[in-house]
Amino acid sequence: MRDESKLARFETAVLRHLDGAYNLARWLTHNDAIAEDAVQDACVRAFRFFDAMQGPSPKAWFMAIVRNACMDCLREQKRNGSPDEFDETQHTLDDAYTTAALDSPERSALRNAQARDVHAAIAGLPVEYREVIVLRELEEMSYKEISAIVKIPIGTVMSRLARGRDLLRDRLAAHTQQATS
Repeated sequence: MRDESKLARFETAVLRHLDGAYNLARWLTHNDAIAEDAVQDACVRAFRFFDAMQGPSPKAWFMAIVRNACMDCLREQKRNGSPDEFDETQHTLDDAYTTAALDSPERSALRNAQARDVHAAIAGLPVEYREVIVLRELEEMSYKEISAIVKIPIGTVMSRLARGRDLLRDRLAAHTQQATS
């Protein structure tokens, strides 16, 4: 009976954040299969330690576990000598995220190209900037939650966000300049 109650509480508090967890894992690992494995491992860990949950929110607590699982997978991958791969076609935005049906083909193509550029720029950031950008801008987490997940002071979260945004802006400006030249 107690396990059923724990499972119900776990589903309500944690499992509703699976999409965000997978999103973070995919950005950190650059690999769908590794991201899926990391999220699955994180779910097992989270369930095992659910009664000892700590942090500013269940989402922040779970995302910290996901991040740690990703870092473990990346360390294991590096230890085994596997290259860090990024497949552009695998990591592009789906048409489902666009409003192509409402726009002209030209506007839709432009929006898709811009989204791919931003996506590629984020993917090219060093992991310490990429993870805070993803958590803040895509997962809409607070500085306090990001601080708990990444285990850095809030001031460091803010400075990494500022530097990451600056890098993104510079990379996107350089790309735009190249495209118009």
